[in-house]
Amino acid sequence: MRRFFILLILIPIIFSCHSQTKENMSKEFKYTNDLINETSPYLLQHAHNPVNWHGWNKETLDLAKKENKLLLISIGYSACHWCHVMEHESFEDSTVAAIMNENFINVKVDREERPDVDQIYMNAVQLMTGRGGWPLNCIALPDGRPVWGGTYFPKENWMKALVQIIELYKNDPKKIENYATKLTEGIKQSDIIPLNKEEARFTKTELDSAIINWQSIIDLKNGGRAGAPKFPMPNNLQFLLRYGVQTNNTKLIDYVNTSLTQMAYGGIFDQVGGGFARYSVDDHWHIPHFEKMLYDNAQLVDLYSNAYLVTKNPLYKEVVVETTKFIERELYNEIGAFYSSLDADSLTEDDELEEGVYYVWTKEELQAVLGDDFDLFSKYYNINSYGKWENDKYHLIRKISKQDFSIKNDIPINELDKKVEEWRIILLKEREKRNRPRLDDKTLTSWNALMLKAYVKAYSVFNEDRYLKMALKNAHFIINHQFKEDGGLFRNYKNNKSNIEAYLEDYATVIDAFINLYEVTLDESWLRTSKQLTDYTFDHFYDEQNKMFFFTSDKEQDLITRKIEIDDNVIPSSNSIMARNLFKLGHYFNNKNYSSNASAMLNNVKANAIKYGGGASNWLILYNNYLGDFYEIAVSGSEAVEIVKEINKVYIPNKLIVGSTKDSDLPLLEYKYSENETTIYVCVDGACKLPVNETEQALKQINIKF
Repeated sequence: MRRFFILLILIPIIFSCHSQTKENMSKEFKYTNDLINETSPYLLQHAHNPVNWHGWNKETLDLAKKENKLLLISIGYSACHWCHVMEHESFEDSTVAAIMNENFINVKVDREERPDVDQIYMNAVQLMTGRGGWPLNCIALPDGRPVWGGTYFPKENWMKALVQIIELYKNDPKKIENYATKLTEGIKQSDIIPLNKEEARFTKTELDSAIINWQSIIDLKNGGRAGAPKFPMPNNLQFLLRYGVQTNNTKLIDYVNTSLTQMAYGGIFDQVGGGFARYSVDDHWHIPHFEKMLYDNAQLVDLYSNAYLVTKNPLYKEVVVETTKFIERELYNEIGAFYSSLDADSLTEDDELEEGVYYVWTKEELQAVLGDDFDLFSKYYNINSYGKWENDKYHLIRKISKQDFSIKNDIPINELDKKVEEWRIILLKEREKRNRPRLDDKTLTSWNALMLKAYVKAYSVFNEDRYLKMALKNAHFIINHQFKEDGGLFRNYKNNKSNIEAYLEDYATVIDAFINLYEVTLDESWLRTSKQLTDYTFDHFYDEQNKMFFFTSDKEQDLITRKIEIDDNVIPSSNSIMARNLFKLGHYFNNKNYSSNASAMLNNVKANAIKYGGGASNWLILYNNYLGDFYEIAVSGSEAVEIVKEINKVYIPNKLIVGSTKDSDLPLLEYKYSENETTIYVCVDGACKLPVNETEQALKQINIKF
């Protein structure tokens, strides 16, 4: 799990590309390669390089074997700044392209579409160099076994390295073959998760030790992880919030609130348009790399909604409102799908790409559009040395709460609220006159599922119908467009096309989102679809030997190995999400296989999770479920949906909800329906306390502490 922390530091500046129609592109550019047939904006960016790029597919791999040429695999993504720097310096250069085309089968990979390919060659580069990042460039034998690699290379270094590899392959192929064999074995061994045959025991003492290990690397002053850069890491804060509440650890609760408040005040949060950037380059959340990713914002909406449930802090609700507005304005397709990301860079008036230019302001610009309000605005958003970025430009950042600001500046809070909203409208309108950041308009199933879950959470906390409508529209998009005929899923969608087999990440997040959707709608079709997808993963992803799940299905034949993902990173690992799903589904369907498998999976990773909590926070949330009581709250009767809304007004992390407005054959609802009344049953492992009819009575039966 150590590499979890290394990867955070190495993630480069964000940058993205634009897409054009194939017809226009073919008319405007001198070169065209096979990537013109792809849908990924990142791959289309390279469709007119002089490099003869191919996509990752069976035909490409067969071609390498047929011609006995080394594979040159270059992996990046649409929001990767240094990927595009290397493209401009090397891949757009005809001299470099000539070397590559003559000696290699060149393969471009969008890591967001093909995380399976990225995992393998990232693992290889980390083993070879001790570090990783993007762009990721790896040379492999025609059969895909890696022999050499690295990240970003300046042009001259790149050419020199390629020539050396070419000469070695021609003059001493056996040496390369032997190295590839050893390296591939290392890759296969690196993710082996042995089955823990010891009895699965989960204790509060162990969990407490995870917190002790973790506390040395947190920033109590500014929130987040100590030092810079700072990543939000929403799942870490979800766990620490839950642990803090359940153990009454006020220090941790204060730390979570500090993190959330400072992020909301900081420049990492778009004070004008809403939504969060990927991370900040400093230690106080001020200057971000300005890209915005769907998966970050989805998880942060979920987190801030949960935190509001605990604290009732109006700032947290404001963040949810403004972030969902951003999502719907800039990352939403009317068919119900969400796009992937916005670029960090925009075109300046001089037609040059510049990072953050869309978001930052000069003092003169602000004075011109705000007029008499500028003085108050400049105090609120620190148009001073604290808010200055570079070249006399400012990025908006707050220091204090609205309440404190209103007192300090003698302005009523309701008037200040009105002013802030007016400023947002004025600046958003002014900002839209600029060249917009470029959009990665591909849709990824797992990222959409994270956003779907976030909308469900926002609905359950704030009880606003618009959130549920968005969630349902996205859920139906997944059902209608991302399901295959065999009951599985596709990974991607663009231009009415889905063509990549989904990964465990996609299945796990969709199952999770649909379970959450069931818990607010009580529509059993979502729960039963979750079960069907779970059974599909057992059929195609499951490893009988260690009771974990492979990242790729057994239908994938073009990889040198199948990886098992366990580290919780910026997105929780697919296995930790899957284990939490199995825990819940085991309760819902009284399925002992699901339940025992969840326990076995957690037991397999327990030692590392306790040691490196920051890289295992989703596993530790599951760990919490085994401490104290885990409640099954069953609501049956005509008013069940309304009762569930009332229950959701209270933070109860150690529970699931099962309910129906009619008779149901779900194990937890059997024999509980009555036409004459709505009844609430608070149960633990199927054993229920006395049924009650009032929400308040049911809540008295629940103890969230352990």
